[in-house]
This record gives sequence, C-alpha cells and structure tokens, in this order.
Amino acid sequence: MIPNRRKRLRHIAEGGSQEEVMTENQPEIQYAAFLAIDWADQKHAWSLQEADSSTRERGEVGHMPEAVETWVAQMNQRFAGRPIAVAVEQSRGALVFMLTKYAQLHIFPVPPAMTANLRKAFYSSGAKTDPADADLLLDLLQMCREKLRRLSPDTEATRRVQNLVEERRKLVDEKTAQSNRLEAHLKIYFPQIPHWFEDVDSPLVCALLERWPTLEALQKARPDTLRSFFRKQHSRKAELIESRIKAIGEAKPALKDRAVVEAKVVVVKVMVQLIQVLREGIEELNQQIQEAAEAHPDFFIFKSLPGAGPVLAPRLLAAFGSQRERYKNAAEVQTLSGIAPVTESSGKSSWVHFRFACSKFLRQSFHEFAVHSLLQSQMGAGLLPAAASPWQEASRGGAGVSLQMDSHYRLLLEGAGGVRRERVSGSVGQTEVSAAGGSELRVVRTFV
Repeated sequence: MIPNRRKRLRHIAEGGSQEEVMTENQPEIQYAAFLAIDWADQKHAWSLQEADSSTRERGEVGHMPEAVETWVAQMNQRFAGRPIAVAVEQSRGALVFMLTKYAQLHIFPVPPAMTANLRKAFYSSGAKTDPADADLLLDLLQMCREKLRRLSPDTEATRRVQNLVEERRKLVDEKTAQSNRLEAHLKIYFPQIPHWFEDVDSPLVCALLERWPTLEALQKARPDTLRSFFRKQHSRKAELIESRIKAIGEAKPALKDRAVVEAKVVVVKVMVQLIQVLREGIEELNQQIQEAAEAHPDFFIFKSLPGAGPVLAPRLLAAFGSQRERYKNAAEVQTLSGIAPVTESSGKSSWVHFRFACSKFLRQSFHEFAVHSLLQSQMGAGLLPAAASPWQEASRGGAGVSLQMDSHYRLLLEGAGGVRRERVSGSVGQTEVSAAGGSELRVVRTFV
C-alpha cells in the first residue's frame, strides 16, 4: 500500500503509473466462495469451497441455459448475492459466454497448459477425470489467484467488432483451404487452369468451371462464346482474351481416364459452390465490420494509422479494445500477442525462440500491420528498423522495438524496396534485415 500523498507522488516520479496507485488503494474483493468448473460438451463438473471453510463440494451441471440459470440462481440465493470467484479452463466458449451475464460470478480463465502441468505433477500415472480436474482448477484459483487475470469483457461496441473480425478471418482461412483443395484437384485432370489464371478461386475461374468443368467441354465452346463470357466476367483486354482462346484450342488433356475425371468433376463443382458462398459471406461480414467500426468512438484513432486500411484498422481496434487499464505497458501487448520472442537461460547458456503460447489471430494482425506500415509509412520505416534485442538498447543509446516475424511476412519485406536480409554472424536462427528509413540505413533483426 502507498499510505500518503507524498509516497504516491514519489512512486509516480520513480516510474510507477497512476493506475498502479489506484489499484493498490482499491480494497481486495472478499469472495464468498471459490468455484471451479471443468467444462464439457453435455455436463460440466464443478468443485466449490466456501471462503471460511475447508470442505469442498462437488457436482455436475447441465450445459443447457435453463440448467445453468437454475444452478446460478441457487448459488446467488445461498451466498446472498456476494461475489464468487470462478475458475474456468477457457477464456471464450459457450460456457464462458453464458456465465459472463451473471454479475456475481467473477471469472478467472486458467490456461490449459497450467492445468496440464499441475496434473502431471500430482498424477504422474496420467490418470484424468473431470472431478479431479475441477479440484485442480480450484487449487490454482485459491493458491495462484494473483497470477490469474480476471475476465473483464469489453464494451458491447468493441466486442461486436472483435467477434466480426475474428469470424471473417475464419471464413477467409476456410476459403483459402478450399482454394488449395480446388487447385490440387485441377492439377490432376485440368492443370491448364492454374497455369492460365493466377487465382483459381476468382469469380471468373469459378464461373468458367461451373459452365465448362473439363478441357473437353471448354474446347467445344465457340470462340465468340468465350469472348462474350470473358467480357461478362470483367476481362476487357482483347489481347489477353485472344491468347487464352488460343491456349484453349491448343491444350491437350492431362488424362483420359473417365473414372478419375468424372469423380474429380463432381468434387470440383462442390468446391466452386463452397468458394462462392464463402466469398459472399466474407463480403457481408466486410459490410458489417465497416458499419460496426465506423460506429465505434475510438475507430478514428486506428483508421488514421498509415497502412491500416479497411481490413486492418478494425482488427487493430479489436486487438487493443477500449479498456485503457488492461495493459500496463507495451511489453504486455507484445507478449500477449506473441510478437516478442521468448528468452530462456540456464547456467551460462541463453537462447531466444519463437513465442508459441499466444493468440495466433492477434499476432497475425500485428505482423500484417507491421508489413503495411513499413511499406506505406515513413514513420513505420523509421520505427520498425530499431534495436531488436534488449541488450542492444543501452549500447545504441535509445529505446528499441522488437518484432518476432513469421517467414511469410519476412519474405514480403524482402520484396520491398530498400529491404534486404543477411545472416547474423555467430548467431543461429536470427536474421538481420536492413531497411531504408528516411535518409539513413537502419537495421532490424527478426527471429524466425
């Protein structure tokens, strides 16, 4: 505690934040009971211990909302509406969404890896049951509550944007997967399509495959019919159209096994329909994301960032949220999103590796924004090529920015002007990228 005003001012002057002072002055919540729930598909095992008791109660609750409503009402009546600390092995999901609507339940998400490691320590045989897992969660909640972060839902406007952008990314990933499957099938019996067209999931290719699913069917079409088709699909260049028509006429079938071709044609037609439906769903989500983001009071901040377009700006808004007190410093954002590498040391050995325990979608958002800001903004080109390691900051005489980057985005940077890659001498698994930021050449190291 910081008892008086002089100590509070000294705390802030020495680098502490006003938020830390406020947190220290806030009284700790006195929970009436501690509850742990091991969630499942149909029934959830729970373990309960009152704050002033050493006895534990165990039971099960159904997954249906009516069963959860009745169960929570009984808890509320039993403890007279006083707060209950609840440990759940997930931060999102059907159960968490149902429990967040009850104000007396303070939810503490527990990382699955934490429970798994504790289970290995207590049950070396590998034995596992739902009631035992609920007890482990309750042990963690009681002994390590200061290490857990209470779930604090953001505002409704922010959560709307967060859910929309995440669902959009899932549809984009599914569309990419279907496109890869479509290309793999076409390479077997119709390999000319990936050669003639850059994107096999484009509306033009999908419409072509729906109308002429095989090379034999496509070659039966008259040149005038093909010219009309390409123009309707917004392919206006006459030279390109004629070259495609010529290539169609000269093409040879990859195979003549009707048993294989007929099966592949059926699957290709289904994939084309799936891609078209996914494309429509993505467009609908794009519209809803734009409307939700424009209505958000903080959207203008992220919209003004160079490189943050109509897709990235809402994702950055979803990443930071509206709760200013959620992160104490930039390092917390870096570690949570996974853009900061992990340093391990033992004895005289020390090594740096990729951070795996993080939100992949959040990390992807920052990686993509880093690429776009570097390529489109002079500010980004100046900030990103900074000291990459904490031990280099003192020697360089300034604060540095560290970025852990996937190889895919590193290749994008290499393709940009003023960016090159060199192997760091004497270092394994590190990469040195030199980028032109303003008038001088700077260096950024990426860990891959």
